[in-house]
Amino acid sequence: MAADEQRRVIERVRERVTPDADERAAMRAAVIELTERIEAEIDAHGVDADVVQVGSTARGTWLAGDRDIDLFVRFPADLSRETLERYGLDIGNAVLPDGHEEYAEHPYVSGEFEGFDVDLVPCYDVGDGSALQSAVDRTPHHNAYLLERIDDDLAGQMRVFKQFLKGIGVYGSNLKTEGFSGYLSELLVLEHGDVATLLAAAADWHPPVVFDPEGHATKSHDDPLVMVDPTDPARNVAAVCAAENVARLQHYARQFLAEPREELFESRTPDPIGPDTVRAHLDRRGTTPVAIVFDAPDLVDDQLYPQLRKSLSGVRDELDRRGFEPVRAMYAATDRADRADRADRADRADRADRADRAVLFVELSHRTLPSIERHDGPPVHVRRHAEGFYDAYASDRTDGGGADTPPEHYGPFVDGERYVVERDREFTDAVALLRSEELFSVGLGAQIETALETDYEVLVGDEVASLCAEFGTELASYFDPRP
Repeated sequence: MAADEQRRVIERVRERVTPDADERAAMRAAVIELTERIEAEIDAHGVDADVVQVGSTARGTWLAGDRDIDLFVRFPADLSRETLERYGLDIGNAVLPDGHEEYAEHPYVSGEFEGFDVDLVPCYDVGDGSALQSAVDRTPHHNAYLLERIDDDLAGQMRVFKQFLKGIGVYGSNLKTEGFSGYLSELLVLEHGDVATLLAAAADWHPPVVFDPEGHATKSHDDPLVMVDPTDPARNVAAVCAAENVARLQHYARQFLAEPREELFESRTPDPIGPDTVRAHLDRRGTTPVAIVFDAPDLVDDQLYPQLRKSLSGVRDELDRRGFEPVRAMYAATDRADRADRADRADRADRADRADRAVLFVELSHRTLPSIERHDGPPVHVRRHAEGFYDAYASDRTDGGGADTPPEHYGPFVDGERYVVERDREFTDAVALLRSEELFSVGLGAQIETALETDYEVLVGDEVASLCAEFGTELASYFDPRP
């Protein structure tokens, strides 16, 4: 009975996410018109090149409502990089005169045509996906590999799996999401044959999980999920996929197997919470949150979010090392624009938004600590190290002026088998630490550090409730964590 219900749910989702005849016809017409324009420009430039449609719209695996068209102009492999970039931009700007230039490994033109979001990308026409001159060169090979193996039924299964990944929030290979690219999701369905079989297998994965469709891997990978690229034996298609997102897929796969339901295929963004709700959570939890708020550097998401992650890790680790005991932490950034997600572009930077404001948020068990901290030395029987420790602190000790005056530090003394000293703590207040120059020694992202050097604010306790105006949705997710 459970298997029957799984099939019914999958079929209902499939019907919902399959583009209808009108959408398909509009897509085909747009691609034909754009291709003709590109070919005319290629002829006008007198260059030996061709144009190929790639991505999910080329393979018939796009989700209803997605409006992305990816067209690659393939140039001869012996063309210089400078000339390829110049021709690529000239052709792109001529075909999409109202478009704008973006940059992955090299520039390309992005714009709108007949209601579709179009990327026109130059690449080299290389013999196979492992003979690359540019990272985007492999994309046409990905396309050709899948086109040879996808029929209508598999395409439908691939759309359903992509919708499942979207529903649980792990669809997208950009460095903000660190999830499953469109190419990876299609390869996983191809490997298992259908969505139900794939989810049943994922529920029992024990990472690292390795797939090598062509049995041609030439190197090992230290990732929780490995999908050896069928067109490049040295590449892991799933390299960007975070362990957390692999685990999230496993959790929701088990949820689907236990109780098949369409809700799992629907994205869930919590409603923003307000200041009163934040204060109620803090009263309930008895913790002290601290938040570093600043103007985000003007970076695309694929540059910004890794730096935010690194910076949060540095701040959290330093607070932990100094004894403030972080409970949990998060980072967030607001967007200046709300552009369409380009989740299935595995091999080049997404057309990402620039962020406006950013926050590093850490919830602490303690804001303040005692004036002294215990520092354990080596066991006394480890003579050389023990004597060095003892002599360093014994010679450094300055006693107070009398019996009623505390010494500069306590010890060294023997506690158990070790020498121990109780010394002054450099920072007894977490906020003082974050407001000090010490913040810049914790391993921040390079451009995050520059932004903080310009200006930042530290909020503490109930003050973080003021973040709701900009980060109410992120705080809602933080205080109501879901798998």
